[in-house]
Order: sequence, then structure tokens, then C-alpha cells
Amino acid sequence: MNNIKISANFFLREFECKDGEHQVRIDSRLLQKLQALRDKVGRPVIILSGYRNPSYNRKVGGSPGSRHLLGKAADIVVPGYSVEELARISREIGFTGIGLYNSFVHVDVREKEATWKKT
Repeated sequence: MNNIKISANFFLREFECKDGEHQVRIDSRLLQKLQALRDKVGRPVIILSGYRNPSYNRKVGGSPGSRHLLGKAADIVVPGYSVEELARISREIGFTGIGLYNSFVHVDVREKEATWKKT
């Protein structure tokens, strides 16, 4: 399902809610910036979490106002890049929300810039 190529390096299925229902929502700005990131690093950008429906977001302890609910956020890793390096490059690309976690970076396309670190 959702095996549709939506940019040079991403498929719609990568952004599906992980609850098994195949629901997906993605903001075009998020996709454009993720593709720009992929182009810049020259390596796969792995989407750990994209869209989340409300019940799945609650299940995983997501914020009630999470950008994941709107298809405006993704939790990502890039093999060979540290969380700090990936966050720095994401800021250069133009992501406005950047969260650093132990093993991944949250990126989003919110209206005002925000950066946080949770380890």
C-alpha cells in the first residue's frame, strides 16, 4: 500500500502512521525539505515516524499538539551522521522545528522556529 513515489527519493509508504492502518498525511513543505536534505547529505534519510493519527500519537506518548498529527513532522536518522550533525544540516535546509533525541532528530515545518534537546 502507498507504494507511490512522491519525490526523487521518497515513497508515500515511508510517511504512513505506524499503527498498520496505512493512513498518511504529508505537508508538501516537509517533503520538499526532506528531499533537499537527502540531496545535500547524499545518503538515505530514514523516516522513523511520519504521520500519526490521534490514537497512535497518544499510544506513543506524543504531544497533543504534535506536528506529526498534521503531516508536518518526521523523526529521522541518516546513517553516518550524528544527531548533532543532522540537526545542524536540517537547520541549514530550513526546517523550523528541530528536536534532538538520543538516536534521532525530529524535524518539522512549524510557523516559528523552535529547537529542543531530549536525551
